[in-house]
Amino acid sequence: MERDLRALARVREWYGPHTSTVAEWPVDALLLAKGRTTVSVVLPARDEERTVGDIVTVIRRDLVERTPLVNEIVVVDSNSTDRTAARAAAAGARVVAQDAVLSQLPPLTGKGEALWKGLAASSGDIVVFVDADLRNFGAHFVTGLLGPLLVDTDIKFVKGAYERPFTGEDGVARRGGGGRVTELVARPLLNMFWPELAGFAQPLGGEYAGRREILEQVPFVTEYGVEFGLLVDLLELAGLDAMAQVDLGSRAHAHQSMTALGRMAGQILLTAWSRLERQGRVLAAEPPAHTLLQFGLDGQADLVDVAVAERPPLASLVHEEDVA
Repeated sequence: MERDLRALARVREWYGPHTSTVAEWPVDALLLAKGRTTVSVVLPARDEERTVGDIVTVIRRDLVERTPLVNEIVVVDSNSTDRTAARAAAAGARVVAQDAVLSQLPPLTGKGEALWKGLAASSGDIVVFVDADLRNFGAHFVTGLLGPLLVDTDIKFVKGAYERPFTGEDGVARRGGGGRVTELVARPLLNMFWPELAGFAQPLGGEYAGRREILEQVPFVTEYGVEFGLLVDLLELAGLDAMAQVDLGSRAHAHQSMTALGRMAGQILLTAWSRLERQGRVLAAEPPAHTLLQFGLDGQADLVDVAVAERPPLASLVHEEDVA
């Protein structure tokens, strides 16, 4: 109980000074603070032709042409089968094929792989990651994340916070219904093992930004455990006071099926387990199973693999190339 109370006190101490709203970061002020700092916006995209073009258009129009806050927009085409790449390029992004980046490495799959390749393909001092399936995107998703990083050099990583309504088949958005894996899996895990991170409202959210110098020092889980792994690894590397969050309002996006959410939950659990092992907090006689038996509505069983691979810190590859 005493440990829990200390952790809660630490979160409360952190929360106030490190939590802000997007309204606190006006674009004009950020432009003055930017100086010579370069900014890259990276969008991992797989079959997002319906939304990626609109997102890129807003960033280019508002944050490149009207106000020169963003230096480059990079869309990582994660083996799409639709017109994602064409729509993104037409809107003004530089599109890179996921497997073409660092092509000397064996290709892997998953969202984390696209993010890691996007980090490698971009050049900004600050890298902003934005999901490509947002339906209510505005430039504030980028400016809010940039605020603490441009104004405070002690801040190394910023996470977006927002309300995530759930839109059912009837088309009605219901408050508080989104983020099911967050509430059922990620938040309990963080409170149990990394309670310092309990103050992050959306630990699995896909909108966040960081300084390249620190993002290149942590590994990237290649699947949907990537956001969870980044939070835990950055806490260990930089400490809680180097992290912040900004309330971006509301976030609307496509919802996953329950079976897809089950696979995501499995990947996050395995990511958490790997961090606990790495930190010497658990010792197992054998590794956990990475298969998940799921049942459909018709009772049919499906055995799926929820194993997660991991890319090493990007800086380690750059160092190896320099040595070679």
